[in-house]
Amino acid sequence: MANKNCSNMASNLKNCTCSYDYCSRKGKCCECLSYHWSRKELPGCMFPPEVERTYDRSLKRFIQVYGNK
Repeated sequence: MANKNCSNMASNLKNCTCSYDYCSRKGKCCECLSYHWSRKELPGCMFPPEVERTYDRSLKRFIQVYGNK
């Protein structure tokens, strides 16, 4: 189980680019990464804003966005 006590939570929230405001993992980066990775996804913060807003966090989408850069 992921640690729910994130020592940098205030800083994480300030810098979090996830547009899903109701997420219980928002600001808890380790928990967020663990959750998305278990689903073969990456967190929204790994994507540019226009892609993040689509909620397509798949590895395939990440490679489409960054594969040729």
